[in-house]
Amino acid sequence: MFSQTSFHPSIFDSPLLRHHPTRSANSKQANDGSTVAESKRRRKTVLAQLGVKASKTSVDEVVKAAIALADEEGLEAVSMRRVADKLGISAMSLYTYVPGKAELIELMVDSIAAETPLEPHVGTVRARLENIARQQWAEFGRHPWLLQVDSSRPPLGPGVSDRYEWQLAAVEGLGLSDLEMDQTLTLLVSVVAGPARAARAAQRTNESSGMSDRGWWEINAPLLEKVMDGGRFPLSGRVGQNVGELYNGASASTLSFEFGLARVLDGIEQLIASK
Repeated sequence: MFSQTSFHPSIFDSPLLRHHPTRSANSKQANDGSTVAESKRRRKTVLAQLGVKASKTSVDEVVKAAIALADEEGLEAVSMRRVADKLGISAMSLYTYVPGKAELIELMVDSIAAETPLEPHVGTVRARLENIARQQWAEFGRHPWLLQVDSSRPPLGPGVSDRYEWQLAAVEGLGLSDLEMDQTLTLLVSVVAGPARAARAAQRTNESSGMSDRGWWEINAPLLEKVMDGGRFPLSGRVGQNVGELYNGASASTLSFEFGLARVLDGIEQLIASK
């Protein structure tokens, strides 16, 4: 998923954050008030170190407004001026809270990572990994703009770091190497992101065209029968027709997610069993 050696200098790249105590997924205190308070205290301290205005409420309001704007209009709509307008302040005033757009996006991503409570892992390894994947699927559904963010060098903030620690705990002690543990999580994210990105693209196409997938299929299904001649295209003609009727369109992102997740979990179980 990520390695600390790959992180670029960012709003969270400080000695305090690199060595901060993370929340243990196996601890009964994983989500109690003291842990939440500690996470908030660390975030406030780091922001102060980096020159971000110390007013907790003000910084949180900036991040909240930026997330709301991205949820409504996409990441491309987020600019310092647009966020400032949403808050009713000047763009120059906004820079006293956040250094710039890049840092603001990092704060947004880290804030989203902290949205979902990190409950202690229970059940089989398959159940634990499935829970991680479904949380990510739901997160992309709530905030599809996350799919537009470059995740090759994620911000090393409290929210992202705590969640990574929690995810790793799901596969700790199963005989996997550290590399295999990290790659297992990377694989899970990829099997979620692909269908989630396709679902977002389909939604935008529906909105821009004013036509649903079902409507598109009703128009194009008869054309498919004519174009995909059974003599020349026996396989693609049959499969295309059958799955098109099932999907009521050209594809079905949710089914792709479910199928891909099940196959990936099968493979991970086999890997663990081989250890």
